[in-house]
Amino acid sequence: MSDNGKPKFAMYWASSCGGCEIAVLNISEKILDVDAAFDVAFWPVAMDAKYKDVEAMPDKSITLTLFNGGIRNEENAYLAKLLRQKSVFLVAFGSCSSEGCIPGLANFSSGKDLFDTVYDTISTDNPEGIRPQYNWTTPEGLDIHIPVFSPTVRTLDQIVDVDYIMPGCPPESHQIAAVVELVIKALNGEAELPPKGSVIGAGGSTVCDDCPRERNIKKITKFVRIHQVENIDPDLCLLEQGILCNGPATRNGCGALCPQVNAACIGCYGPAADVADYGARMITALASVIDSRDPEEIESILDGIPDPGGSFYRFNLAHSLLHAAKSAWVGD
Repeated sequence: MSDNGKPKFAMYWASSCGGCEIAVLNISEKILDVDAAFDVAFWPVAMDAKYKDVEAMPDKSITLTLFNGGIRNEENAYLAKLLRQKSVFLVAFGSCSSEGCIPGLANFSSGKDLFDTVYDTISTDNPEGIRPQYNWTTPEGLDIHIPVFSPTVRTLDQIVDVDYIMPGCPPESHQIAAVVELVIKALNGEAELPPKGSVIGAGGSTVCDDCPRERNIKKITKFVRIHQVENIDPDLCLLEQGILCNGPATRNGCGALCPQVNAACIGCYGPAADVADYGARMITALASVIDSRDPEEIESILDGIPDPGGSFYRFNLAHSLLHAAKSAWVGD
């Protein structure tokens, strides 16, 4: 508790784009409820904050921390451990912290390949071949240290114990508002929090169950990219039109917003409750709609998917059974 008797709130942005921070602000007037119910103790993107201030706090003095972003370097890992130590409830907030999300696709490549791409390709003006140095002393004698880059992106629960998981890229604002309201009620003794380890702010089924499109169990003979379809049937399942839609493997909670506007689900809410590996579930779903028993023909049909790795593990490679390619662990 703070001096004014309010529980403390914290939010931290690790390896991510910042969309989760915007989603929190998008809860509109509900943000005033957060201010009324909590004393914001640490939120670097919204207020001046120093790590030393958090370090000085008593353990478990922060009631609720929303941690968004994956763990890409030693600074991210340090803050994850520090905020775990200082927080009663630590929430893996958004896809990056819970699944790795887009930054996690870097786990297909080695650190060397990533740095070569950033600092030594045609889009980079770097004639002297300068690369970041983790430790460097300026001509004036000032020692500078930048966080060490990790071989792979890791999720928050691969670093510390996590109390709750809130998926989404970013989580839908109405879901955030509902969770905030639940936490406030729980603090006032008016409601009970779900069991530790629960997924909050999302459903337990799949996007397909929320999608109004009709499924006719049709068989397809090729996969196409959505811009290659001249006339998309607004009522028929996109997958059955040969458009790669990840609804069968994706947790619901978004309201199936994308399929309702002729855009395929890309999986931003992560694996559904009973999915052990997202890519494996998608392969099963695709096998169920391919109209062939000939191995060569099936392979040819699957070749219509231009980027299987990026399509099936776009949001969850870091937390999948694959986790990373072998190249990510060697050559650094």
